[in-house]
Amino acid sequence: MLDIHRIPVLKDNYVWLAHEPSADVTAVVDPAVAEPVEAALRDRGWRLTHILNTHHHGDHTGANLALKAAHGCTIVGPAADRARIPGIDVAVADGDRCRLGAAEAEVFDVPGHTRGHIAFWFAADRALFCGDTLFALGCGRLFEGTPDQMWRSLGKLRALPGDTRVFCAHEYTQSNARFALTVDGGNPALVRRAAEVDALRARGEPTVPSTIALERATNPFLRADERALALAVGLPPDDPVAVFAEVRRRKDSF
Repeated sequence: MLDIHRIPVLKDNYVWLAHEPSADVTAVVDPAVAEPVEAALRDRGWRLTHILNTHHHGDHTGANLALKAAHGCTIVGPAADRARIPGIDVAVADGDRCRLGAAEAEVFDVPGHTRGHIAFWFAADRALFCGDTLFALGCGRLFEGTPDQMWRSLGKLRALPGDTRVFCAHEYTQSNARFALTVDGGNPALVRRAAEVDALRARGEPTVPSTIALERATNPFLRADERALALAVGLPPDDPVAVFAEVRRRKDSF
């Protein structure tokens, strides 16, 4: 149903266009800057009707007002943080639905990186736009939330069907893989994936989207309730929040 297009911007951001052809509507997810979005729209002959914001950071909302002025599009963002979303028209929260033509997304509240972070899951398209909550082989820094909040948020995303594609907002996968090997190097699936990521980046190819199944198997931040990972970081295996917090602490200084 959705035609999804990647737009690399800034140093390592990904902005996403999601086009629903039956209604000829298009959303841009987390637009950092306007001109690359405008160029991609022109190249495809798509009209911009919506902006979907996962959180307030400037590298996700920087083009909101310019694009809204140019296209009159509707800006959808987190109700818990509406005061910090430029130009917001529709505020959504956990369990709400967001329509894009014939496509429909379920909204998840996923705080941790920021206090008002959300994710959009288009179930029929197996497409998750998760901003900076979940990365390929990583997760966002806890700028405004707690380890418990982020672990719960990641649990919502981890529970999605395994074939869900993870359209995160940054190309961090290679550095994330290098860190992941320091805490979960005994995981054969991670070792294989790290090698595949190195090969992709050597060819200048993206590593995103990932899938939920791949993240479950290899992302240490989704594996904090695995006994092997807990023991690897020197903690008992019965407190996944503590394990998650320790893994996040190590990544912050990696």
